[in-house]
Amino acid sequence: MDALQFTHLIRDIPLGKKLPDAVYLHKDSFSELEASLTQFIHAVAKALKIETQDWHIVKLSRNEFRLSLLSYPSFFTEAYPSLTQSVTVDLNKLSHRIVDYTNSDNPPILHRKETMLPTHHTSYEEFEYITQEGENAGLYDNSRMIGFKQSWLRVIERHGYTLLDGRLFRSSALTSPDNSEQASSIDRHKTAIVRHELSAPMKQLAKQGYLNGDYTIFDYGCGRGDDLTELQAHGLDAIGWDPKFRPEDDKLTSDLVNIGFVINVIEDQVERSEALIGAWQLTHKLLVVSAMLANDKYISQFTPYKDGVITSRNTFQKYYAQAELKGYIERTLDENAIAIAPGIYYVFKDKIEEQRFLSGRFKRHHAWKQITAPTPTSEEQARLLFTRHHELLNRFWDRCLQLGRLPVLEEFSEIADINLALGNAKKALKLLLQVQGELATSEFEAAIEMRREDLLVYFALCQFEQHKGYQHLPEEQKRDIKVFFDTYKVALAESKILLYRIANTEEIELACIQAHESLPASKLNLGHSLELHKKFLPYLPALLRIYVGAAAQLYGELDEIDLVKIHITSGKVSFMGYDDFNTSPLPTLRERIKVKMWQLDVDFFDYVEKDKRPPLIYKSQFQDETFEDFNKQISFDKRLKKIDIFEDNKRPCNLSDVTSNLKPKGLEIRSYRFYKLT
Repeated sequence: MDALQFTHLIRDIPLGKKLPDAVYLHKDSFSELEASLTQFIHAVAKALKIETQDWHIVKLSRNEFRLSLLSYPSFFTEAYPSLTQSVTVDLNKLSHRIVDYTNSDNPPILHRKETMLPTHHTSYEEFEYITQEGENAGLYDNSRMIGFKQSWLRVIERHGYTLLDGRLFRSSALTSPDNSEQASSIDRHKTAIVRHELSAPMKQLAKQGYLNGDYTIFDYGCGRGDDLTELQAHGLDAIGWDPKFRPEDDKLTSDLVNIGFVINVIEDQVERSEALIGAWQLTHKLLVVSAMLANDKYISQFTPYKDGVITSRNTFQKYYAQAELKGYIERTLDENAIAIAPGIYYVFKDKIEEQRFLSGRFKRHHAWKQITAPTPTSEEQARLLFTRHHELLNRFWDRCLQLGRLPVLEEFSEIADINLALGNAKKALKLLLQVQGELATSEFEAAIEMRREDLLVYFALCQFEQHKGYQHLPEEQKRDIKVFFDTYKVALAESKILLYRIANTEEIELACIQAHESLPASKLNLGHSLELHKKFLPYLPALLRIYVGAAAQLYGELDEIDLVKIHITSGKVSFMGYDDFNTSPLPTLRERIKVKMWQLDVDFFDYVEKDKRPPLIYKSQFQDETFEDFNKQISFDKRLKKIDIFEDNKRPCNLSDVTSNLKPKGLEIRSYRFYKLT
C-alpha cells in the first residue's frame, strides 16, 4: 500500500472518532472497513511484533502516511480509559516510536468511545449515554484541556461533579479535603525577572531570522514584558499575556509563540501541561519552549517540593535535564521537539517550515573566490558576450556555486535578464564554463559535490527527527533531490548508509586522520580523539559532520562553544566553551559538555569558580590565519615552549599554576607577552 492509497482509504472510512488530522477506531469496528486497510493495519502490527492483545485502538493519520497502535486495556471497563502504550509508525521513514505510560500519573485518556465502534455493537448505547452525561454537565465545552487524566478530573471537579464507578455524580454535598500544600503560598511572580536585553529564546529566534518582521509573535507568560518592549521598539507585531502582570490581555493565535521559562515555575503538574498545550493551541508556525536545567548537586541545596524544589525566594522550580525536557514536551504535545540550545526547544506546527529550518542547519555556505574577469580565449564572440553581461553573469555564477546547480526563477530574481541576454540559464552556464576555462569547471564540480554532501548530511541527521514525506518538503529541496539523487528514495538510502557508518570506529578513526591532514588546524590524539575549533566543522568529511551533528541534535546550537572533541572509540563528542578564547593567550575552560550518543545522554560540567578553571595551553594549534590574534598566539606559544615550565608534561590546573611556574624563572605574562619580574 502506498501513501496515496492509504489517504484515500482513510478519507472514505464510514465511522470512527474523526478529528482534523486523524481518525480513531477500535478493532471491533474493522468489519466495517475496506478489507485491504484492515489487512494493512494488522500487517504493520505483525511487522513490529506487537501482539493483537497488546493494542486496542488504531489512530490513522488523515494527512500523512502514518498510524498509531494504542493500548487501552480498560476500554470496556472504564468510562474514560487511560492509555498505557502508544506505538507511532511513520510509514514513509519505516520507523516507529514507542511511548510507555504505564507508570505515568497523568496519561492521555479516551472520550466519546461510542464513536469508535459500529452502532450495532453491544456497548454502543452504554458509551453513548456516558458521553451524553458529560455533555449535559458541560465537560466538553473546552475540549482543548481534557485529553489527560488529571486535567479531566479537574474539569469534572470544577463543574461540581465526582466520578464514581465510571459515572458522574453531583459533589456539592462533599467537603473539600484539607490541602496543606497550598499553591497560593508559592510566589510564582518572583520568578519574573527584569531584563535589559532579549531573553535566550528570543535571541535564538533573532539569530535564525524569525524576528525579521514577517511573523506575528505571542509571548505566553511574558512576565514584566521586557522582551515585548524591545520587540515592539523594533516595529514587530509582538503581544503577550501573563497571569500576574498582564492577566487582562487576550491570548491570540500567532505565527511564533514563546513559552519561555514558564513550565518550570508551575508547581501543579496538570496546570503545567495545560500551559504548554495552551501555548501550542495558539501557535500557527513555531512554538519555542524553554526551561531551566540543573544537575542533582545544584538541586540538592533546595527544599524538595512535589516534583521540584522551593528556592530561597519561596519560588517553585522544576529543573530538567536536557533529554528529560525533550521527553516531556513530546509526550505532552505528541510532536517532535528540536534541541536549539541547552533548555530551549523548537516545536514546529508548520511542517514545511520545519524541513526548511532543518535543512538550513546543515547547509554549508559557499566560500569560493569569485572570478571577476574572463580567461583569454580564441572564441572572440564568446568573450565579447561575456564582457557585455559581465556583472549579471558574475551574480548568476555565484548563485550556481551556492546551489551546485542551475537556479530557477524563485532562486535567482534575474533569470528573466539571463533569458533575454543569453537565451536561457543552461546557455549562460555553458558560456561561463567555456570562457573561464578549467578553473571554473573544477570549481563548479566542487560546488556540486559540496551541495550533494550537504544534503546527505541533512537527510542522515533527519533520521533523529520526525522527518516528513516527500510531499511535505520545500520545493527547493525537491529540486535538489531531482538533480543530485534523481529520487527521494535514493537520497534516503544513501544517507542511511552514511549514518550507520558512524558506529564503525575504524572508519571514524580513518576519517579523523584524514581530517587532521586536511583541516586548517586541529589536534589529533591517535587512537583517542580529534580536537578542532567549531569554525572548521564545515570542512570535516561528511561522516564526521554527521557524527558531530548527531551529538548537536541532543545538545543544541554551539553558540557558546569554542572547541569540539570527537572521541574515536567511545561514541562520544565533547563541546568546550572558554572564557576570552579570541582575546586571551591562555583562555580558561568555562563549561564542558559530553554527549554520549550510544546512551542518548548529555553530561554538563560547569567550572563555576573562575580561579579554578583550567587554561588552554598552546591555543595556536587550533587556529589559522583567519583568527585575529593568530600571529600573536604563535609567538606566545613558541616562547612558552622554549621556557619549558611544565614538568613531566603535566598541564596546569589553573592560571595560578602557570604564574607559580613562571616565578622561579623571573617571568610574568601580560597579554600575549612575557616580562621579567621587577
